Amino acid sequence: MQPKYEILSEEISRKIREDRENRTLPKVGFDSNNIIRRIASPRDKASIWRPPFMHDIDKILHCPYYNRYTDKTQVFSLIKNDDITRRSLHVQLVSRIARTIGAALNLNLDLIEAIALGHDIGHPPFAHSGESFLNEIYFQHTGRHFCHNVHSIRVLDKIFPFNISLQTLDGIACHNGEVELEEYHPVPLKSFEEFDEMIEHCYTDRAFANRILPSTLEGCVVRISDIIAYLGKDRQDAARVNLVEEEEFINEGIGSINAEIINNLVVNIIENSYGKPYIKTDTLHFKALKSAKKDNYAKIYENAATMTKLGMTVKPMMAEIYDQLLDDLKNGNKKSPIFTQHIDYVNQTHYPRQTPYEATDPDQLVVDFIASMTDDYFIELYRYLFPDSPLKVEYKGYFD
Repeated sequence: MQPKYEILSEEISRKIREDRENRTLPKVGFDSNNIIRRIASPRDKASIWRPPFMHDIDKILHCPYYNRYTDKTQVFSLIKNDDITRRSLHVQLVSRIARTIGAALNLNLDLIEAIALGHDIGHPPFAHSGESFLNEIYFQHTGRHFCHNVHSIRVLDKIFPFNISLQTLDGIACHNGEVELEEYHPVPLKSFEEFDEMIEHCYTDRAFANRILPSTLEGCVVRISDIIAYLGKDRQDAARVNLVEEEEFINEGIGSINAEIINNLVVNIIENSYGKPYIKTDTLHFKALKSAKKDNYAKIYENAATMTKLGMTVKPMMAEIYDQLLDDLKNGNKKSPIFTQHIDYVNQTHYPRQTPYEATDPDQLVVDFIASMTDDYFIELYRYLFPDSPLKVEYKGYFD
């Protein structure tokens, strides 16, 4: 079937063109002058060449854990194929899509980029399977939950106290791409005190972490862009690993291939959101998005983990690593990787902190370490800690 690419209506196109020419663009984006930080540091003061949210972008890009996006699974684990999306590409795609929408709606593009680039920096190895395993283990030990969006906040606000703005952190915390809405209305957030209370609630009520909504239109745009970025791209990847052909996916109005899905949803969002204090798709496109996402779950996500039997290998490996590292902390084993490869590494940062990082709760330190790992690092650490274990993972090679 020939791809179908929608275009903006002449009415909206003309309106945007006239507003640009007349300098009457809608003032719905976040005003950088209203940025809020925990500390009023001179280092973060805006300049003529470096606006406030550009500071956040730079800090995220130079965060030690940003490098690790490169070898973290997006969907398909243990596959040697450079054409398969890793989390590093995903955050770039989210940023590009969100900035495209944001530019058309006259939003704050630096804020959008900061949220997009940082939104998955707390994601553990092995995609959502790894997140599920770590949540289960952490909850068994502490009664607290692990959510990657919340842990992304911890990475940028606690593990590395970068003094990232409230607006960026809020957008990252509320980015959950698993819950779609027809309309995204920003929920006001006034202070870090209110934000910290919200984040703590996420640790004790995992469902709450899925319900929180961004306080800015920029955060709302990143949230819907997260879905747009993976919906069609995951279909491409599924075809490349011979799980399912792209032609087998349904098309209920937004297309079935990546280029169609991105174009048609972006166009529809701009069409229905321009000049408004919320982000919206029309009912037809929203229903199509929900159907497409449901189709992905049935044909991709429910099969991706079983392809490599992660529950039979990675899950027990993670439990063993967790217990060993926790014992090493409690016994003060300074030769353990939890000290040499994690605590010492984190302490190399020159950003000031109120209390020593090693004074953190031991269970949290272990979670911090495991969540920071790439897929390959996790496997190497397991081999190092348990050289005689019968547990092992098998990669699917290029020619398998």
